[in-house]
Amino acid sequence: MEVINDLRTMDGDSDTALSDEELVTAEKVLAALEEAWLNEKFSPELLQHRTDLVDCMMEQISQMEENLNRLNKTDFRVVVHRMELDRIRYVITSYLRIRLEKIELFTAHILEEDSKRNSDDSYLSPAEFRFATDFLASVESHFRQLALRHMPTNMQNCDKAKMSVKPNISSFVFLRSKQNVSGVVVEGDVENRDEEIDLEEGSQHIMQYKTVQELVKSGQIQLI
Repeated sequence: MEVINDLRTMDGDSDTALSDEELVTAEKVLAALEEAWLNEKFSPELLQHRTDLVDCMMEQISQMEENLNRLNKTDFRVVVHRMELDRIRYVITSYLRIRLEKIELFTAHILEEDSKRNSDDSYLSPAEFRFATDFLASVESHFRQLALRHMPTNMQNCDKAKMSVKPNISSFVFLRSKQNVSGVVVEGDVENRDEEIDLEEGSQHIMQYKTVQELVKSGQIQLI
């Protein structure tokens, strides 16, 4: 986050500096976006979209670009800060790309689950929803043209439930507890019963995603 901190001190002209309010906002937005990116990267399922953070960070990048353009081009710090801006752009691009890959893989399942939620709780952004519905329609159309139309009439039904691919929430993930969490139930195997454990703030663990699924979504747990 050095670029956000240092841009305010790289030029003597106060007009080229970010205000204190903008500085705090940029730092918080970037930290939240990086956390959302890591959670999305390591979570087997699609999490709720944070396009609000993406849009806000893109606005911050535009402002920081304007500040950099006003500075002396021979100042080595400008190069360093441009590298940091590229890193922020990478986080944004990677976050959006990971979500699109999940949408393409679990399209039918994601749309089915999202249909059970109200618009405020939707995991898909409006743009992602349009992409998912268009993508699923294209896949179904291609499947019908390629295979179903050549089959007997009684076998031409396209059952979305059977075609649906679901994320493996039983897969294991690395995590760090952001706060003290008590009463986490770890599912046992055939020989062992379920176990209840407490997670200390800052402690790191590896366990099945379904065990901490809701804790990740509530922000108590960070995937790493």
